[in-house]
Amino acid sequence: MLNPAVSERDHIEGPAGAAVTLVEYGDFECPHCGHAYPIVEELRRRMGKKMRFVFRNFPLSEMHPHAEKAAEAAEAAGEQNRFWEMHGMLFKHQNALDTPHLVMYASDLRLDQERFSHALSAHTFQTRVREDFMSGARSGVNGTPTFFINGARFDGSYDLESMLEALESAAE
Repeated sequence: MLNPAVSERDHIEGPAGAAVTLVEYGDFECPHCGHAYPIVEELRRRMGKKMRFVFRNFPLSEMHPHAEKAAEAAEAAGEQNRFWEMHGMLFKHQNALDTPHLVMYASDLRLDQERFSHALSAHTFQTRVREDFMSGARSGVNGTPTFFINGARFDGSYDLESMLEALESAAE
């Protein structure tokens, strides 16, 4: 089961009263998460107001050397109310997640550059990223992407049809 439950601490897109909540533990540098990104976007489109989506950071730093910094960049963008825009930018540019590129994405999103760069260099959001990671570990996450539907781990295939069927079933 998901531990902790979804709360105001999370990055949430979709209505609070949605029939189903999809939580993803993901890594911005993980190719499997990159493959899942357009699937999740399509799920969000198809489910509409019936679903809310939550993303939690689970950077696998030993395998993906830029994953933790990318997660910190997403959180720094979130501080400026642009988490979801940065989330999309990072998944669309998975092969370019070094610091100069992260700063460029922040510029593209019209973030306060000084504030963003300071947050990255000072590791302002490192604790937040590690809290997400530890919550994933407590929830049984051992790889990315890992999904939870209404608090229960989804162990099926993360192809569009399988996930859509599971989400629609959970929404009923």
